[in-house]
Amino acid sequence: MAENICEYTGISNGGSGVICSHKHSYMSTGPPINGMESNKSFMMLLHFITFLKDLKTSKMLACHPTKKLSFNQSIRNGDLVIVYERHDNMRAVTVSEGSVLQNRFGVFKHSDWIGKPFGSKVFSSKGGFVYLLAPTPELWTLVLSHRTQILYIADISFVIMYLEILPGCLILESGTGSGSLTTSLARAVAPTGHVYTFDFHEQRAASARDDFERTGLSSLVSVGVRDIQGEGFPDEFTGRADSVFLDLPQPWLAIPSAAKMLREDGTLCSFSPCVEQVQRSCETLRTCCTDIRTFEVLLRTYEVREGKMESLHQDGNGANGSLPSKRRQCSDGSYVHSSAISSALARTCGEARGHTGYLTFARLKCLS
Repeated sequence: MAENICEYTGISNGGSGVICSHKHSYMSTGPPINGMESNKSFMMLLHFITFLKDLKTSKMLACHPTKKLSFNQSIRNGDLVIVYERHDNMRAVTVSEGSVLQNRFGVFKHSDWIGKPFGSKVFSSKGGFVYLLAPTPELWTLVLSHRTQILYIADISFVIMYLEILPGCLILESGTGSGSLTTSLARAVAPTGHVYTFDFHEQRAASARDDFERTGLSSLVSVGVRDIQGEGFPDEFTGRADSVFLDLPQPWLAIPSAAKMLREDGTLCSFSPCVEQVQRSCETLRTCCTDIRTFEVLLRTYEVREGKMESLHQDGNGANGSLPSKRRQCSDGSYVHSSAISSALARTCGEARGHTGYLTFARLKCLS
């Protein structure tokens, strides 16, 4: 078994300035990735560029009817918007002329929002303000109703990349839950692909169906009520799925059915919170799949703020007369000048998420 640790950093412009540090580790139980992976990555990039050119209108990505690469950014009556109050407080609101939003910053009239571009800063009657953001899958994940434990952005982005999901793909998902992952899957396969998601709980499935209608994804997502662990996926999908995602308490029971649904060289992912689930899943996967890998993705968020740092200078040797300073006597009798200097300070956020679950990926064995 091979092990590897990889770190990378990136910067987000949300809130007061946030640096995100991602760390993932993986365990490999299959052969190394072959030399075709770089070609596949290049083809994925080409497909994504084609997707951007051909993308049609939807509520989450409303495309301008005459300019295919220019998205329609104006808010209209009936649109879904994300009202950003602060980095840890957002809500989804459907714009309705005549309605108002009332919060601690004042009363906001929906009629004032219509015609403004997404990203606008709007003011209340008493001077408070909020931002009106487009309902991207990333933001929807942060504001949706939690009917179950959900996957967050770090895991979702990893899943979409490793399952090699492209525009036009057919995806099967079991364990719809709150629909967090499903929303991002729908955007990834748009405009010609489709996501078929199943949940054994009828009320949860109905609520998810309503959410997809609200976010304008109902043409890309079909929600079914089915016990995939006990019944498997419907036979109509046999050999048609490009990828399968499982979020089940006993995924090993659904793996044989999932393997039958996959096209040749198709990919599968199983999300499990416990390593014992991973072990049993891997045992079953070895019978039908290869290139089996398990990852854990950890996310650490940093706050970046302007702060004051004290600078000390020896008396008579380098004291900066242009800065206000205080003279302080040291224990050896000498004097130093101290002055406050503005600087960028970074610290970890107190509510950083730890372990969420393990992501196990596998590729269907070729028969030839």
